[in-house]
Amino acid sequence: MYDQSQGVNYLNCSRGFWSWFGTLDHKRLGLMYMWSVMGAMLIGGVFAMVMRLELFAPGQQFVDAEAFNQLFTLHGAIMVFLVIIPGVPAALGNFALPLMLGAKDVAFPKLNRLSYHLWVVGALFFVGVLLTTGLDTGWTFYAPYSTLHSQTAVVWATFGAFFLGFSSIFTGINFIATIHKMRPPGMTWFKLPLFCWGLYATAIMQILATPVLGITLLLVGVERMLGVGIFNPALGGDPVLFQHLFWFYSHPAVYIMVLPPLGIISELIATYSRKHIFGYRFIAMSSVAIALVGFIVWGHHMFVSGQSALTSIVFSAITFFVAIPSAIKVFNWVATLYKGSIVMKAPMIYALSVIWLFGIGGMTGLWLTTLQQDIHLHDTYFVVAHFHYVLVSGAVFSMFAAAYYWLPKWSGVMPNKLLGELHFWSSLISVNLLFFPMHFVGLAGMPRRYADYALQFADYNFWISIGGFWFGLSQLLFLAVCVLCAMKKGEKAPARSWEGAEGLEWEVPSPAPFHTYDTPPVVK
Repeated sequence: MYDQSQGVNYLNCSRGFWSWFGTLDHKRLGLMYMWSVMGAMLIGGVFAMVMRLELFAPGQQFVDAEAFNQLFTLHGAIMVFLVIIPGVPAALGNFALPLMLGAKDVAFPKLNRLSYHLWVVGALFFVGVLLTTGLDTGWTFYAPYSTLHSQTAVVWATFGAFFLGFSSIFTGINFIATIHKMRPPGMTWFKLPLFCWGLYATAIMQILATPVLGITLLLVGVERMLGVGIFNPALGGDPVLFQHLFWFYSHPAVYIMVLPPLGIISELIATYSRKHIFGYRFIAMSSVAIALVGFIVWGHHMFVSGQSALTSIVFSAITFFVAIPSAIKVFNWVATLYKGSIVMKAPMIYALSVIWLFGIGGMTGLWLTTLQQDIHLHDTYFVVAHFHYVLVSGAVFSMFAAAYYWLPKWSGVMPNKLLGELHFWSSLISVNLLFFPMHFVGLAGMPRRYADYALQFADYNFWISIGGFWFGLSQLLFLAVCVLCAMKKGEKAPARSWEGAEGLEWEVPSPAPFHTYDTPPVVK
């Protein structure tokens, strides 16, 4: 049915600009997302390294406080809106979802291409921010500073995020329609790959929550341009209303960034343990449960905003429930590993590290859910450590695992084993050196978002900065692996590149043909 000669090396973009930018092929669009996200990650990472260079020692080193405000704002905005939110759903989801469903493409290929083009437009707005006055509001755009006082390119940034929001919404619509309507004969809901369940739960959040953010940021731009009183208290507005609207989106956004990566880990644990996943239905339903509970916990970001004590208690109690479906995933992964025939390949060692590192992020989240502790830890480096363990050690490490897993299907060659393992160990050691000490300086009261700090925190910040530079430079190893695969430097990959892999994507040649399925396969 398949001709190996029809395979396309999707890491090699040398076939002409329009054949890529004007394509409707989900695999090419997924890889375009991947390369674009990696470019944005490079820019955001450079900003982070400049911040750590400034924080290497107490006192002003290289940038003043105003420039530092712009660095952490642009680092956060780029990493959240341009990298992690589209990184797994749009990049990996676009490539893998139709292959895993045995579909020839997503349900709406033209809408899929429009989603990528909107991402590019949003990215260009952020380029405009970089080339003009920058941005100093923090990635949260808190009013009234963003609406009244900031002299930076707030309007450009909010319009950029507005376009990125539409890109996310269209991707969610496409994935829901694809999963509902393009499953092959015999693939019932509870035969879906668990990565597809993660994408499905994520798509629900993208469709329901993202419009709230888009409208909120549009209102910020309107208030700045027209002077209407939406969030300005002097004109009858309410700045706390902005926080409610922003976090109503931004807490589900955490799970938009995390649920697809956790679906990937479920796939990898089963593959490299040579076992069926333990508790499949519980893991699938835990993704839906996390998505639903994520909509009703936004107030735990606002314990010090002046909301009533009863409201804070309710939000705190509900937030603890998120730990239950998250723990279901972790316990079922461990149960799958039990007595499994475990194979330690590059994707698997990343998956195993995520269980540990994501566990640290989850446990520190329980500290911040507790009212008295959160009041002390709010806006300290403990919060920075918590969400970076969730997003970097959880989401980004899962992205690395997925990239190594599907590189043979993208390029037709196996990733370099030595470079992959060096990349893992270098990233693992450096990411813990970077983020783990932040817990201690946060507990001691060091505030985040400051360009300077007390002398007592100097030793910790020295090692944190060393870890930051080490982690950043470690990613050159990952880039080298991708370049070698793009150049077809490596062992030729068979169709089933990893022993134990059972998904439909492993039934087609490596690299995947341009037209993958002429007729849908039958799942038995």
